[in-house]
Amino acid sequence: MEGKAQSRYVRGSARKMRRVAALVKGMAVDRAAAVLRALPKSAATPLAKVIQSAAANALAVEGTAHHKRADFVVTDVRIDGGPIARRFRPTGMGRAYRIRKRYCHVSVVVSDEPLQEKRTTEPAKVANKAEASSAKPADSEKKSTAKAKKSS
Repeated sequence: MEGKAQSRYVRGSARKMRRVAALVKGMAVDRAAAVLRALPKSAATPLAKVIQSAAANALAVEGTAHHKRADFVVTDVRIDGGPIARRFRPTGMGRAYRIRKRYCHVSVVVSDEPLQEKRTTEPAKVANKAEASSAKPADSEKKSTAKAKKSS
């Protein structure tokens, strides 16, 4: 079972928010909240609120009899860019510098199932390497016989 929450028009750039989101992806909700409370980034506060909201939404659907808040894991965090508010700062000699105030949209999914990472097939890679290493001597033998034929 999963719960979703999103917050739109969050003040802060998506790039900075993604750095914070990468820290908590795959963590339990309680642990993620503790990490975000201790993190000295301004992006941590709105992200923590969205994670708490997603966990509350999941509990509201299923009920507290079946699940506890500690059972949920942050499975997906998506940070999308929002609009950019443009302001101007007056400078010397009649000029103006543009100030861009960036916004972003935060979407979080929490689930009671742990995050599954993609696994690579190590045995297949080893088998391919073995075949490649066995093919190399045959190629070198062909080259040596070809050189011998050319020289004679």
